[in-house]
Amino acid sequence: MQWLSSPWFQRKPVSHLIEEMNSGERLHRRLGSLSLMSLGIGATIGTGLYVSTGIVARDIAGPSIMLSFVLAAVGCGFAALCYSELASMVPVAGSAYTYAYATLGELIAWIIGWDLILEYAIGSCFVANGWSSYFDSMLQHVFNIHLDPRLLSPPWYYDFKQEEFVLQFVTLKDGTQALAWFNLPAVLITVAITIILVIGIKESAGFNAAMVLVNIGVVLTVIGVGVTYVDPANWRPFLHEDKQYRGIALGAARIFIAYIGFDSISTHAEEARKPQRDLALGIMGALVVCTVLYVAVAAVITGMIPYRQINEAAPLSAALQAKGLTFAGGMITLGILAGMTSSLLVGNLSQPRILLAMARDGLLPHSFFGAVHSRFKTPWKSTILVGVVVAAGGALAPLGFLADLVSIGTLFAFVIVSAAVWILRITDPDVPRPFRTPFAPFVSIMGVLVNGGLMFSLGRDNWIRLVIWLIVGLFIYIGYSRHHSVLSRRTALAAGESDPGLALAGPASQD
Repeated sequence: MQWLSSPWFQRKPVSHLIEEMNSGERLHRRLGSLSLMSLGIGATIGTGLYVSTGIVARDIAGPSIMLSFVLAAVGCGFAALCYSELASMVPVAGSAYTYAYATLGELIAWIIGWDLILEYAIGSCFVANGWSSYFDSMLQHVFNIHLDPRLLSPPWYYDFKQEEFVLQFVTLKDGTQALAWFNLPAVLITVAITIILVIGIKESAGFNAAMVLVNIGVVLTVIGVGVTYVDPANWRPFLHEDKQYRGIALGAARIFIAYIGFDSISTHAEEARKPQRDLALGIMGALVVCTVLYVAVAAVITGMIPYRQINEAAPLSAALQAKGLTFAGGMITLGILAGMTSSLLVGNLSQPRILLAMARDGLLPHSFFGAVHSRFKTPWKSTILVGVVVAAGGALAPLGFLADLVSIGTLFAFVIVSAAVWILRITDPDVPRPFRTPFAPFVSIMGVLVNGGLMFSLGRDNWIRLVIWLIVGLFIYIGYSRHHSVLSRRTALAAGESDPGLALAGPASQD
């Protein structure tokens, strides 16, 4: 197994991570357990609930989407326990990327970091795209304002049956058809969020907490109002007519975007006041709260109207309006916007922290991605870059095409984190673990198997897209990151080499 000694797979010792945590220019530690839980809930109860619920219930799972949420939560529960142990053990920015570096080596860490870039970028694009649909719904039903439909949709959409992109035409006021231009509201909300994020983590967390309170209030209102209109006949048949039992597993994989929030908490480990305690409380608390609300909302919405009639883009408000609750539907939409705004904020808040961790390790240009604002103590350059990418994606990318890419990227990260706990228990058994995953290694193994199984249920096309993305990342790693790796330079200096990039072809000569 000589390949394990290759510089490609050199591991970053946990002791180095802890040492780096206490040195250099760091982010402000201002987040307690409630703030971290709020960030997790804010990221989680967003587009996954307000948009994906409609898509999955109508096209994949039917009323059995309730079981899809439960199955997804089980897989998330295994991963959440593993995240909690690693985040309390290594409380630095970087999330799954950092954990992979300490357990599986630099190349795997790069791959998972590159995957997280995909997950958070496309996840935020998905939220911004969905936010626009609810914003338009609110303007129409609350304020009687009708925007130009050409400014509400990307110029194409993805036809899943034909597996191809198709030009998207919209109907104008005069009844004529016109090609859609781009999604303007998605751009505007992303710009506003980016400004807030550059200003500082305390301000961002405060804004997020307010949005989360509104968000949970809206979800409870949907449950409370909607349950009075539930007709149990709409739950029969319980399984999707076309997908049957397969729809439950496929729905769980597709709905995984709804659980993307809790793992984002680990990206803020460096900003937690007491990371060894607060991170585990925030992660597990957010997952439990969100799962209970998800199952309840899924039961209500599929009980209110037949699942074939569920609106894809705005299922909750459309279901209420279908029962004649036009005003209530409008107010619900206003609250949903608050929740999706919070989700977008946390997504755009998390990705720059991952880029920052990779830049500190030399895998990305430090002068840009590692730049921390002298006053605000935020990674401001990468925050602005993320804002530009998300604004462009939200404006031009089709909604349905994005969901599966987010899900497969999230599941991949969960598999790596679950494996990392098991490996670290073997390689670093003496490192302090303020939170220990119970029933190890059973939980770790189940995390790998359940989340890996859900990955395979997403189908060939999604795997092809993921592999293409990872191949692009591999070229970047070979062309740039491998030559600038801080760990490689340390190893080369210790070995007396003049150029750490010379070891690209494999193990060092003394091996």
